[in-house]
Amino acid sequence: MNSNHVDRRELLIRSAAVAAGVTTAATAGVVAASGEARATPSFPAAGPVITPGDPRYPALIKGSNQRFLGSPEAIKMIRSAADARGALSDAVRSGKRISVRSGGHCLENFTYNPEVQIVLDFSEMNHVDYDVRMRAFSVEPGAQLSNVYQALYKGWGVTLPGGVCHSVGVGGHVAGGGYGMLSRSLGLVVDHLYAVEVTTVDARKGVRTIVATREADDPHRELWWAHTGGGGGNFGLVTKYWFRTPGAKGNNPSDQLVSPPGTVLVSALHFPWDQITEDGFVRLLLNYGAWHEANKHPDSPYRDICSLFNVNFKHHGGLSLYSQTDATVPDAREKLDTYLAALQKDTGITPVPMTKASGELAAMPGIFEPTELPWLRAVRMLGASDPTGANPTARIGFKNGYFRENFTEHQLRSAFKFLSRDDLTNDETALVLFSFGGKINELAADARAIPQRDSGFKAMFQCIWSDEQDDAHYLKFLRDWYADFYAETQGVPATNGVTDGCYINYPDVDLTKPEFNTSGIPWTELFYKDNYARLQRIKAAYDPANVFHHSMSIVPKRWTSGR
Repeated sequence: MNSNHVDRRELLIRSAAVAAGVTTAATAGVVAASGEARATPSFPAAGPVITPGDPRYPALIKGSNQRFLGSPEAIKMIRSAADARGALSDAVRSGKRISVRSGGHCLENFTYNPEVQIVLDFSEMNHVDYDVRMRAFSVEPGAQLSNVYQALYKGWGVTLPGGVCHSVGVGGHVAGGGYGMLSRSLGLVVDHLYAVEVTTVDARKGVRTIVATREADDPHRELWWAHTGGGGGNFGLVTKYWFRTPGAKGNNPSDQLVSPPGTVLVSALHFPWDQITEDGFVRLLLNYGAWHEANKHPDSPYRDICSLFNVNFKHHGGLSLYSQTDATVPDAREKLDTYLAALQKDTGITPVPMTKASGELAAMPGIFEPTELPWLRAVRMLGASDPTGANPTARIGFKNGYFRENFTEHQLRSAFKFLSRDDLTNDETALVLFSFGGKINELAADARAIPQRDSGFKAMFQCIWSDEQDDAHYLKFLRDWYADFYAETQGVPATNGVTDGCYINYPDVDLTKPEFNTSGIPWTELFYKDNYARLQRIKAAYDPANVFHHSMSIVPKRWTSGR
């Protein structure tokens, strides 16, 4: 075939791209600057442009949260860095409002809202490999966590300490910090981030692709730092991450990244609501908080233990506690037994084995005595319990807060009151508690962009329902509960000695609005603390025209010397 031949299918895609304000890599003609990342701009690497009327369109204008629906002129599927440059360059020149999607798990309207004209979808960029030149593992932004875990572990025996919601895309998960069941022993995902490939827009609307590393002499090191917890959709288009654990030596790929335990001890307990009094409820959660406060330090002998605790609403039937620890560490069973006994002390509640009837962790029925499982099997089973990934009609409300110290009694009596209400008939309402601390707290607050480095656990206020007519009811319930729970700190998890703000990967637009955030504490302080000013300077340097923005994006600030 003649190399200049353009077949009918290519011509149609190019024509659609121009009409929608998006080019493909074949039409963009954009080349990265000298010394920056390069990708061969060939047509096969270009993804299609999907417009209204295409049968694929309806599935691509919404994510996991069905409350938010977009109506873009087009969805451009991105397949390479060159493809991303071409699409971004054309969208910027034509003045189109863009948004970015990797896995579609954003809980707010950052990707899907009526103002967005072009969605740049990275879900087809999902390759995981080892890069000999970088001496690091490369992961594309559209790769889902389940695929990443399996590829890294089966290929090289390594992993990333990421989340349990396995359909989450790497793109946003990493940019916000990334944590999971191994984080107490291995740190956050971004603690292992070596480099990031980002397509940015300068003040003259020039588009370029940059590789930014954590090397001290890298002129783009600040851009790397911004992607260690600065949040997605802020600085540019991420087309690749590279991971290498700090201090890794040699050239053996298996030595460049942390390894998970070969086997883990798991326990899945159910605390039936028919045994729970208000005082027993308060005691159980005070026990949980006290243990995590006492064991939040990096040198804790219990840092291998991590729990996911679904404190479900009363009509759900009970509270569900999943716990896990490295089965290979000395006295692993004794330590896990000690932890579980500490939680149950003086509660008057006798836990029972998890069953399918309990409605939680259905892939793990009958586990009561701690059971040793291969790590990858435990990962798969826990991932099957993700309520957002499994519910195609999920309408989600979500709030959160870090805890440096234990709950107050007021907070727990508030939780009991709201979780005992009779007007909750939706699919999922819970106070979800997740172990934090340990290795996470080894770094300083400014070592990465994510600043919460002194917490013991995290609380997530979750409400999921299916009927649009119930939106007002459940959103009011969630807002009232959050305000009452944190009434002692002006209705928010203040950045004080007890609480420590919020996690940017659980965005909460309410906190940007004075009618809901009456504390006087800016939302930027709650999510970024003292790191926000530095993020603003980086934003001004790499996105001065504020091309990448959404309802909780970083506002550019004039670049000044220092940090």
